[in-house]
Amino acid sequence: MAEYSRGRRGRPANEALGQTIVDTAGELFAELGFQATTLDKVAKRAKISKLSIYRHFENKEALFGAAFAARCQQLIPQALFEGVDGSAEDQLMAVGSSLLRTLLRPDVRNVEAMVMADTPNQKSLSKVHYEAGPAHIVAQIETLLCQLHAKAVLNVPDPLRSARLFAALFKGSDLLLTARFDEARAGDDNEIESYCRSAVAMFIAAHGGNDYAGG
Repeated sequence: MAEYSRGRRGRPANEALGQTIVDTAGELFAELGFQATTLDKVAKRAKISKLSIYRHFENKEALFGAAFAARCQQLIPQALFEGVDGSAEDQLMAVGSSLLRTLLRPDVRNVEAMVMADTPNQKSLSKVHYEAGPAHIVAQIETLLCQLHAKAVLNVPDPLRSARLFAALFKGSDLLLTARFDEARAGDDNEIESYCRSAVAMFIAAHGGNDYAGG
C-alpha cells in the first residue's frame, strides 16, 4: 500500500485507511465508471471525510491509478511467473493458459470496457491501464524468456520484443471476442487448452524450439 499512499503536508499516511480508500474507490470505479465516481461518493461509502482522501491522494486521477494498480495486482496471477518448472513448452503453456484465463474473466473484461467507454479520460486512463496491467505482464514474461535464452533452450535475442509478441498471441485470441456472446464456449477448458497449445507451438517454432540447444 505504501507505494501509492501520498501523505500530505508532512503528515504520515495511515496505511490501513489508505487501503480502505483504495478498496472502496476500486468498487465504485468498477460499478459507476470514472466519470460518475466522485470523491464525495468514495468518502460516503468508506464512511470517512473527503479530507481524509486528500491526505492520501492528490486528486481523483491519482486515486484511480492506485485503485486500478491494486486491482491489477489482484487479477494478475503473480504465482504464475514464480517457480514455473518443466520444459520450455511446459513453462510457456503455464504462463499462456493462465494469462488467457485471466483475460477471459468477466471482471477483467469489465475493467477494460470501462476504460474504453470513458471517452473524455480515455488517454490518461489507458496509460494507467497499460502500465498496471499489460506492461507489468510483459515485463514478467520477458524475465522468463531471458532465463530460457540463458539456458539455450530457446533463441530469444530480443526478449522484450518476444515477450510482447507472446502476450499478443493471447490478447488477440478470438475467445475474447467469443466471450461477449458465448461465455460457455470461451470458458471451455478444451477450447482454451487447444488455443494455448497452438500459440505456444507457434512461438517455440519461431524461437528455435528444442533444436536450439547447443546453438
